[in-house]
Amino acid sequence: MTRICPKCSYIRKETDSCPEWQCPSCQVAYNKAADLHLHTNTQGQSRRTTAQKDTSSPSAAWKWLVLFIVLLLVSLQSYSSWKKTKASRPAAVTQLAQATSTTTDTGKTSNYQQPVITLYGTTWCGYCAAAREFFNANGIVYKDLDVENSNEGYQAYKTLGVNGIPAIVIGGELVEGFDEARIRKKLDPWLHKT
Repeated sequence: MTRICPKCSYIRKETDSCPEWQCPSCQVAYNKAADLHLHTNTQGQSRRTTAQKDTSSPSAAWKWLVLFIVLLLVSLQSYSSWKKTKASRPAAVTQLAQATSTTTDTGKTSNYQQPVITLYGTTWCGYCAAAREFFNANGIVYKDLDVENSNEGYQAYKTLGVNGIPAIVIGGELVEGFDEARIRKKLDPWLHKT
């Protein structure tokens, strides 16, 4: 059997006097030389892979930069639309309050009457139920609009620009969620004192 040394590529001859497991030219064991040769090839491949990564890293950096810029632009767009919605809320709330305000016999809105209160909610919402219970327990007159089952309620709720329920409009001012302390403060003169 003819053996070729993986390290030095020496072709073993039948006349060579060193042991069968050793290369006569470089004196390294064939198995060890094969491991060294394999290790060198692997390192060479890893060097090439590193070199390939180095050449592709500028394009990867550009990709990340473009992604960052796109995300930044989307964030700015979302923020500006949020600001516009938030700025238009007070006008929508005031319009709703004026549209549903009560008038006295003379046709003028009275400053001594309870402000007009509209509750936008659903039947399954626990906070909506708590708001209803609070209003009923304190003798507060309010208009209850279901945003799921009433087209009027849904359309009016959309104009508020809010994302949650309950949304309570008290005399033209919006209260998001059931904030009992804030509602008590606004309705203090009209609450039943016990």
